[in-house]
Amino acid sequence: MAGDAILETNGLTKEFRGFVAVRNVDLRVERGTIHALIGPNGAGKTTVFNLLTKFLQPTSGRILYNGQDITRIKPADVARLGIVRSFQISAVFPHLTVLENVRVALQRPLGNSFHFWESESRLNRLNGRAEELLEDVGLSGYAGHLAVELPYGRKRALEIATTLALDPDMMLLDEPMAGMGHEDIGRIAELIRRVAAKRTILMVEHNLSVVADLSDRITVLARGEILAEGSYAEVSRDARVMEAYMGTGHA
Repeated sequence: MAGDAILETNGLTKEFRGFVAVRNVDLRVERGTIHALIGPNGAGKTTVFNLLTKFLQPTSGRILYNGQDITRIKPADVARLGIVRSFQISAVFPHLTVLENVRVALQRPLGNSFHFWESESRLNRLNGRAEELLEDVGLSGYAGHLAVELPYGRKRALEIATTLALDPDMMLLDEPMAGMGHEDIGRIAELIRRVAAKRTILMVEHNLSVVADLSDRITVLARGEILAEGSYAEVSRDARVMEAYMGTGHA
C-alpha cells in the first residue's frame, strides 16, 4: 500500500507568545508503517504530538487523517476516528488489577461511560477480550496483579494493552522505551512490531538503536522544523542530523 498516507500535515505551525515551537512541518505517515519522530531535546516532537491529538490547536497549517481535515476537531473526536495516543508517563489505574484496567478501556468502543459501578456479572462479559489483549502483550500471568505492583516495563505493556482496547487504526507512542532496562526494551520493541502488523505506528523515541531496528521511516526535527527524513541509514549519514544531536543537543 505504498503511497497511501493515513496522516498528513501541511505547514503545521505552533507559536507560544512569539516563540515558534513548530514551524511549517509537512509530515506524511504511510499506512501500515512504523514512523519515528526523533530529534534533540526541545526539537518540538511532543508539541507535534499534542497538535496531532488536538491537545493543542495549531497557529496555522492543516492536519489530515484518511484525507479528512481534522485540524479543528476535539481530542475525543480524534480518538473516535481511530487515532489513540499512549503517553510518555504510564497512564493506568494503579489500584485496579491488570485485567480491570483493560476491562475499563474496553468499555469505550462499546459507547459506555467508564462504569466502575457496573455489576460484576455485566463487566465479566468483557473478560474474554481483555484476556486476549493481555496475552497479546505478554501479561497473561499478571491478570490478577494490581497495576501498581507491576515492574516498569510490564506497566508500559499494560498501557499498550489499554490503548489496543480502543481498537485504533493508528497509535501514537510517546517515548515507549523511556526509563527501561535492556530486557524491557527488547520486550516492548517486539510488542510494537507485533502491534504494527495490523495498524500504523507513529512514535517519539530517543533510543536511536530502537529507532534503527523498528522504524520504516524517520523524520528528524530540530528547532521545530523538519531537518531530514528517510530510512535510518539515510538520516544517520546526514551531517545536519549529527550536528543537531552532537553540536546542539540542548536546542
